[in-house]
Amino acid sequence: MTEELLGSALVEEATKKSGLVWVRGTGPARALWHVWHDGAAHVVGDGPGEQPLPGLVDGGTAEVTVRSKDKGGRLVAWTAAVRELSPGTEEWDAAVAELKGKRLNAPDGEEMPGRWARECRVLRLDPRTSTTDLPDGSLAAVPLPTDAVTRRPVPAALPKLLFKRRRKA
Repeated sequence: MTEELLGSALVEEATKKSGLVWVRGTGPARALWHVWHDGAAHVVGDGPGEQPLPGLVDGGTAEVTVRSKDKGGRLVAWTAAVRELSPGTEEWDAAVAELKGKRLNAPDGEEMPGRWARECRVLRLDPRTSTTDLPDGSLAAVPLPTDAVTRRPVPAALPKLLFKRRRKA
């Protein structure tokens, strides 16, 4: 009993303090921003300009891995029951009020809850079981395919500008 309570407390505290959690439904794990509210993690997504929530289905389960906010290492993993909240309910309104406060760079500000109600899904991830056992392997995964690039060819004139010798006066 005490071990269960300690596990629940660790899940709650670690998830509250972490800005991102890694969530795996039926597909690969994805980093998702979330809020901890009323004993569960809440995420919003699957709409234009919002994070994708692939593999997370209403009534399904998901594996949630929480990282340390300061070091980024794995602290705890837990199994969650996934439940989609219906727009207009008290539970949805309370979750959206918390999510709205944490949403960075929102394109529509005060209109965001209305857009979420029309175009997005708000999911509640209820903790079921937790584990702090470290895995044997690294858990490293191949990055998901993307069109984003970080390197482009260096402009031809750049080396001349950077490395030209200064003239002696």
